Amino acid sequence: TQSALINVMQKAASAASRGMLRDFGEVENLQVSRKGPADFVSRADINAERVIRKELSKARPDWGFEMEEIGFIEGTDPDAPIWVVDPLDGTTNFLHGIPHFAISIAVMERDSSGDKIITSGCVFDPIMNEFFFAERGKGAYLNGRRLRVSGRRAMADALFGTGIPFLGRGSAEDHARFLRELGAVMSVSSGVRRN
Repeated sequence: TQSALINVMQKAASAASRGMLRDFGEVENLQVSRKGPADFVSRADINAERVIRKELSKARPDWGFEMEEIGFIEGTDPDAPIWVVDPLDGTTNFLHGIPHFAISIAVMERDSSGDKIITSGCVFDPIMNEFFFAERGKGAYLNGRRLRVSGRRAMADALFGTGIPFLGRGSAEDHARFLRELGAVMSVSSGVRRN
């Protein structure tokens, strides 16, 4: 069963997704401004962040926020956990009409040694209606079903997922190194996917 904290995150992500899905249906009409190379911010991004903050604040009013668009917002309790929010993870896909984006929410706390750690989190894909969540020490789930690691042991049987550096992220040397590493994995694996 989901914890109360995961329920709070799911409710916030679901509320934000309604406006996001409406905007995705009208992607060509979105008001878009450029933040930097290949890093866009849209009205949908800002609206989703506002909705998520409102929902999370209702449930945990003393907690702070680390938000992609707004930045850091101090909570009223400095010892309370912090919400970490990316309201539209995959903005470039969203703006190009590619139905592969999500809402990401996590909780960051201090452990006994004072280090900041993520203790729970969720990713909600509104297009597929897939809600992934995990809590430290309790496993990971998709729509309430436990996720398990593949039993494959040989590289030749494994399928790899990756991201690819894009304009404004990393140097030409970083891109060349990535291509070398990608080539090495491709030569010994079942395949590589970038969704």
